[in-house]
Amino acid sequence: MGKNKLRRFAENETFENLYQHHNFNARTDGFPLKGKWQNEYFKNNNPIVLELGCGKGEYTLGLAKRFPDSNFIGIDRKGARLWKGAKEGIEQNITNAAFLRIRIEDIAYYFEQGEVTEIWITFPDPQLQKIRRRLIGPNMVSKYRQIFPLSGGIIHLKTDSRELYDYVKEEAPRQEWIIEEDIFDIYKEGGDAHLTEITTFYENIWLKEGKIISYLKIKIGSYIPDNQHF
Repeated sequence: MGKNKLRRFAENETFENLYQHHNFNARTDGFPLKGKWQNEYFKNNNPIVLELGCGKGEYTLGLAKRFPDSNFIGIDRKGARLWKGAKEGIEQNITNAAFLRIRIEDIAYYFEQGEVTEIWITFPDPQLQKIRRRLIGPNMVSKYRQIFPLSGGIIHLKTDSRELYDYVKEEAPRQEWIIEEDIFDIYKEGGDAHLTEITTFYENIWLKEGKIISYLKIKIGSYIPDNQHF
């Protein structure tokens, strides 16, 4: 492991806006902010929005700056990536943004039912050979339902993958997801300004390659609890 990565890992431990899985045994002891993010971390009652697979945090921070009346939490497994977003958040005094280093499949250990209103999924791995692992698919959406309000929540998907875009549109009626907004090419068809004005590192590369960037806004319906957990 390079010295630069080791330095970032060490610095991560000092960031007050970054929580890492190895500091908490969420499965057995519980995560101390579960159900308390608004009161104890953000100290307001504003809605909480997640970005899954947030990488370096460009979208998390970009949304936080544009929407000060919401709270944003970027989630990723890679500490070296999160270092950049957490560091910039502190340096820019973005108090409505935080970061969480966990496996996304463990998300229900870190948020209470109804604690999250919206989720952004920006340029996820389309998992062409492993549909079950897709961040926007029945398996993972069942986990998001556990942290959305009982009435449901919103998922925003921004992707360069035509296969994933088509898959979600085909899967939506089978899963009773409602597609509220569908933009095949955001840079030609337009849409809300933050769709094109906030860009990630990889998005800029793909734009130079001429790739089409698509967007879907998906309403996930009511959650009916059962006896299965996580």
